[in-house]
Amino acid sequence: MKKIQIVVKKNQKEIRIDKFLKKNIENISRNQIQKLMFSEKIIVNQHIVKKNYRIQPLDFIEIQFSNIPPILDHLEYKNIVAEKITLDILHEDEDIIVVNKPAGMVVHPGFGHNKGTLIHGIKYHFQNSNLKNFNLYRSGLVHRLDKDTSGLLVVAKNEYSKKYLFQQFHSSKTIQREYRALIWGDLLEKKGIITGFIGRDPKNRKRMTVFRTNESHKGKYSVTHYQVLERFKYLTYVSCNIETGKTHQIRAHFKYLGHPLFHDSIYGGHKIFMKKKCSNRNIEFLKTCFKILPRQALHAISLSFIHPKHEKCYFYCPIPEDFKIVLQQCRKIFL
Repeated sequence: MKKIQIVVKKNQKEIRIDKFLKKNIENISRNQIQKLMFSEKIIVNQHIVKKNYRIQPLDFIEIQFSNIPPILDHLEYKNIVAEKITLDILHEDEDIIVVNKPAGMVVHPGFGHNKGTLIHGIKYHFQNSNLKNFNLYRSGLVHRLDKDTSGLLVVAKNEYSKKYLFQQFHSSKTIQREYRALIWGDLLEKKGIITGFIGRDPKNRKRMTVFRTNESHKGKYSVTHYQVLERFKYLTYVSCNIETGKTHQIRAHFKYLGHPLFHDSIYGGHKIFMKKKCSNRNIEFLKTCFKILPRQALHAISLSFIHPKHEKCYFYCPIPEDFKIVLQQCRKIFL
């Protein structure tokens, strides 16, 4: 993660922060500044600021370049170099592509990820198909998955489809998204709903946290429904359906409950839960599972929405092999 720190000079005139950054950071565009603002990556005197903030003398500015949302301008899309990347395409028609994204693949270009992303592969796929009047800027992503989360993503192939799907994903009840997760601990309830306001963790800008109230406008309201599928003494296998699609939503919600996702390094799931109560044999077994599944245990297993041709469609992809093996081993040891 790249980080820039700037101490404003004593004689600096009061100007808007976006103008100040454009003038003082080499090769940064207004669009990039917009993305940083949107992602709450610009902090002044340890407070998140908006684009209309006016710089004061001796202000201390911190900028973190990571996890920028997929808002690229036309020129940036044009400059993306198509790459021949193997894509697991489950469905394709004239309006959409549905992809099973592997864990480890970044979805969208950003700081530190200038090649090898899903979008680089999509551009290559589009250019080598019979798609007419191709324009990546007017097509593209309508939702995202974290780098180490596997599963279903839908990509729009034209401007109409992008707008039609985007409206569903962000303001409609026609979307149904199911995830499978392996979490630490034994949930008390067989099923439940997790709600709260998700925002940046003030103690760690790489992760999100859940605020019970939103008095200081730090977060965005989020809802996750969960149901227990299997219990493995120290772990619980759950199905999750999300009403909202906030950054790290499922990961932050289960951390909030005290049950972080298995091997989620950002949210504390990379350490053995209740280690003092584990036998040496079980500790070694769980360490082996860490090696088998070297990332958070989260998979987008199914996706349902209204197709741009106004038909309801449903897609499913089974959990990947590493996740599957860990579940199989847990059944042998704990059931």
